[in-house]
Amino acid sequence: MTGGKSEVGVAGYILAGGGSTRFGRDKALAEIGGRPMLEGMIELLQSVTRPVKIVGVAGKYAAFGAEIVEDRWPGEGPLGGIITALEDADRSATRPEWNLIVSCDLPFLKKDWLQFLANRGVKSNAQVVFSHSAAGPEPLCACWQTGAATKLSSGFERGVRKVTEGIALLRVEVLDEADWKRFDSAGRLFWNMNTAADYEEARRILEAEHK
Repeated sequence: MTGGKSEVGVAGYILAGGGSTRFGRDKALAEIGGRPMLEGMIELLQSVTRPVKIVGVAGKYAAFGAEIVEDRWPGEGPLGGIITALEDADRSATRPEWNLIVSCDLPFLKKDWLQFLANRGVKSNAQVVFSHSAAGPEPLCACWQTGAATKLSSGFERGVRKVTEGIALLRVEVLDEADWKRFDSAGRLFWNMNTAADYEEARRILEAEHK
């Protein structure tokens, strides 16, 4: 990975196909720091790797400028979005070996952490590299091997829908607190916005940090 950024070895995908039912509106468009979450996530991922694509509803986020990959199983949860991303990577001209796949609603992600995660993926013999925090496994910010699509898709066809159940089908490398804590002393790295209250809290913290 030259110059701190991967042009071919690692691609980036942002999952923006969720229904946001508990949130009450589209999380990807919720503004933090005066701009939509999705816009900030695109910029963050592009600072680490290219290309960066959005997995979601065709045409919905065209204004953001990134290529949109239509989720093959809309409404079926993030595992379908992850498989969609990996199958897209497999078809692409450059066919990256690894893919950073992140949810659009992680407001405390950091560039240095994503770079570390991408580097671990490239060096790993696993099919997915993800973290374990106090809340449990964190598969919605992970580095996935393109070839993992086959086993995940097979599991999906058998009815597997939880990302953690999909991961159980693969060779894994788990990063613990010793790996990620130095990037996140406050313990917020994987904090996501499930509800409007989560959003208000994230916005309050980030705005306070930038004062």
